[in-house]
Order: sequence, then C-alpha cells, then structure tokens
Amino acid sequence: MTGTTANNRKYLMSGAAVILVAAGAYGLGRVYPPLGPSAGTIAPAERYQASQVGEGDVTLGDTSVAELMQTDAFEVMVHDPNFRALAKDPGFASLMQNSQVMSAIATDPAAFAALAKDPQAFRSMVRNAEAFSAAMRGTNARQMDAMSAMAMHSQAFKVLAQYPGALQAIAMNANAFAKFANDAPGFKAQAMNPATMPAMAREAAAFQALARDDAAMRVLARDASAFQVLAANADAFKAMAANASALSAAAKSADSFAAQMRQVNGSTAGAMKAVSMHASALGTLAMQPAAFKAAAMHPVAFATLARYPGALRAMAMDPGAFGKFANDVAGFKAQAMNPATMPAMAREAAAFKSLARDDAAMRALARDASAFKTLAQSASAFKALAANADAFKAAMNVQMLSAMAANAKAFSVLAANAEAMRAAAISAQAFKAQMAAAQMASSGAMSAQMMTQMMDNPKAFAMMATHPVAFATFARDAAAMSIVARNAQAFQTLAKSAAFQSLARDPSFAAAVRSPGFATAMNAS
Repeated sequence: MTGTTANNRKYLMSGAAVILVAAGAYGLGRVYPPLGPSAGTIAPAERYQASQVGEGDVTLGDTSVAELMQTDAFEVMVHDPNFRALAKDPGFASLMQNSQVMSAIATDPAAFAALAKDPQAFRSMVRNAEAFSAAMRGTNARQMDAMSAMAMHSQAFKVLAQYPGALQAIAMNANAFAKFANDAPGFKAQAMNPATMPAMAREAAAFQALARDDAAMRVLARDASAFQVLAANADAFKAMAANASALSAAAKSADSFAAQMRQVNGSTAGAMKAVSMHASALGTLAMQPAAFKAAAMHPVAFATLARYPGALRAMAMDPGAFGKFANDVAGFKAQAMNPATMPAMAREAAAFKSLARDDAAMRALARDASAFKTLAQSASAFKALAANADAFKAAMNVQMLSAMAANAKAFSVLAANAEAMRAAAISAQAFKAQMAAAQMASSGAMSAQMMTQMMDNPKAFAMMATHPVAFATFARDAAAMSIVARNAQAFQTLAKSAAFQSLARDPSFAAAVRSPGFATAMNAS
C-alpha cells in the first residue's frame, strides 16, 4: 500500500465509511449512519445523512465507494481548498449526480457559470437546444465532408469568415468560384470589380473590403485550393449558406477543430472526417482516456466485439475476468460456447454464443488477441463506461470504431491526448449546431432568440443539444445551478485538475458524495 493510500485510512475507518467496507466484505446491502463521537464532526449533517444512501447505491458486496475514497485522486482532492469548499455546498451532491452536465461544465466552466446566473434565460436556452437536437442528429456525411474540408483549409476559411456576406455568396455559388483555385490574384482582381460577376454582385461591398485586406489576400494566396474544395462540396456548402452568421460561425468552429487536431498531429483528412462524423461518440469515449487509448490501439478487435453489444458490455463490466484470454482466442471461443460456467458471461449468454459462432469475428479477434489484455489493464475505465448503459452504447458503436480502424495510425496518435480529442469533438459538435441553425433558418424554424443564443455560446449550446435530457434536469435543479453560478473560478481551477477529472468520471463518485464517510473526510482537519 502506498503512503498516500495509507493516509486515506483515516477517512475510510471513520464512522459510516467503515460500515461501507464491512458491507462489502460481509455481503450486507445497507449503509448505517456514523456511530457516536468516533465518526467525527460533520457540520452539514443534513446534506449527507445516511438515509440519502439507499440500498440501490451500495449493492450486495459492493465496495466501490470505499475503494474510490482510497484512491490517490481522492486524497489530492481532500486537501484541495476549492474542492472542500464546493463539497460543503448543498448543490454539490446534486450536481455530481448529473455526470453529462458536470463533464460539460468542466469543459467550459466560465461560460456555464455566466449562463447559470440567469436561470430563466438558461431554461430558455435549454428548450431551444432541445429543438436543435434532432436537426443535429440529421447531419449527413456530405455535410461533415464540408466540415473536414473547412478544417483542412482552416486558415483560408477563417479569413473568409471575417466577411460573412462574401463567404455566403461563395458558398451559394461554389462552382462559380472554382476557377480561382490556385489563382488568388485573379480572385482579388475580380473582387475589386464585383459588379461584373453575378455571384459577387449582390455582396459587392463585402468582396471589395476582402480584396483590400492585404493580410487576408496573403492567406488565400497560400491556400487558393480552398476554392476547389468549395466546388467539390458545392451542395453541402449551399445548404449551409442559408444563414450568413451561422456559416461564418461554422468556419470558426472548423478552425478551432483543426487547431485541436493539429495539437496532437491528428490532422489527416480521414481522421478529421471520422472525428467530425462521430463527435458525440468519441467525446463520450474520451471521457475515459484509458478506454479511448485501448480502443485506438485495438480498433478492429473492439469494432468486432461491438457487433455484439451485450457481450462487449459484459466484458467491460468485469474486464479482469477476460485477461486470461490474451493470445488464447480458442479458449475464449470455447468458454463463450458454454457461457453459463463463467459468471462474467452468464447474463449475456445468447450474445456470447452468437459471437462464438461468428467465424469472421473469431478470426478478427485471433489476429489481435492482446486486446483482451489491454481490456483488463484498463479495467477501471471500462467499468466506468459500462456503469451507464446509454453512455456505453454511444461510446462503443460499430460505425465509430470502424472509422477508428480505417484511420488506425492517426487515432493511435490521438490516443495520447484524450483531452485534446474531447475538445476537438466538442468543436465538431458546435459545427453541427451551426449547420443545424442554417438548415432551420432556411425552413423558417429558427427564431432570432435561438440564433442569438447559439452564436453567443456555440460550444455550450452544442453540448446542451447533445445531452438535452441531462440539461433539462439541471435547469430544474435550483441548488445545482446556484453552485455553478456562484463558483465560476473554483470550477475553472478544478477543471484543470487531473485528480478532479478522475473522480468526476468515476461512476461511484455520485454515490460517494452522498455518503456520511465523504462528509467526514471533507470535515477532517
């Protein structure tokens, strides 16, 4: 046991925490309140009463809460003044129950703190984001090709976005501008005299201003092939051009996305398209860096297993039980044909039998049987993912894993920086929101209020639209909104802490913050 872990015994062996350990050791399912003075002084007793931790939180033989409180991450946070102050707030336990919202706040704490200060406006924004959700899900491959194109030529689109009217005119008539590919001087000359080109005439002032911008012209000269990319994706850009503001914002999101992908040398066209197409899934997976790395190292194996989601989730819930099959796919197949004899397989017997009968799947696993070892080595991350069925389904879908396999080299690089990957995924989601805005504007479904909200907070709005149910729940929780609004700086500081990120992503943390042992730890000197 490390010194840090040993120090944590003072929290675990006090009052309710020792009952938690005993409950797991002796198969008891109920948690009892602290016993007398030895439990320590808990100032906010009303917030962390034992009655708040029911039988559903600590299941038969479950020591997950106690184990969480033994980790180095918990030890670091126990001594962090920002964390201690927040943990004593009545809204903290409530906020921690909503992992999707907490994750979003950790990504952009300043924006969410500002928004939460006006609950009525926030609720309005959530309602509008819900309307966006379906439109974002309807974003198609051709539209995301356009995003990839913008990202690959981000500097050129960034300067064009400074002149929204000109960018809109170009997007509306992309084929007409193909002749300027690799001919920036010709484009400048035409833009100085826009009346002679119908596609420029309606936005004459914008094109003339662009032509007089020497810095912008130098950028376009370095990447005049952007005009060719526009023509190659003419239909998608025309659909995006319905609203000049949304199109300009989309170009900025594409630039942000490109910068984040370049940060980890993952800016290949294939990888960019894969991330943009599967942004939500990759963002969810990247919340567990070890699981993301495992999938990136063995994308074919995980894509194969994902075709049998019940089996894959069973493996993720008990990864250690499958480590023995590393380099022994024959043994795995034999066991899967007789799943009742292995507890980790028994609940998904039909899925394992189907997997075992799939000869192609078995051959794919045989080519990379070390994936079983990696799964076992990343046990805590996979257990955290598997604890939420919806999140697991989103993070481990076949299409996304297949896209990773098709761009294996790029994703092996991206796996080294899960936070950058997640930031890129959020930028991609913001781009989708802006695409949805353009589409809704073209059909008259976009209100001025909705457009303003999206333009002022594109990433926050996109995260709300990605998780509308979670944010609707948050918007109704006055205590949770209040703690975010009042503690912007504390959340900004904690968002940079690897220890806090580790705790917040652990499925046991929500139960832990409601336990008497947690309150004891927070009030210990």
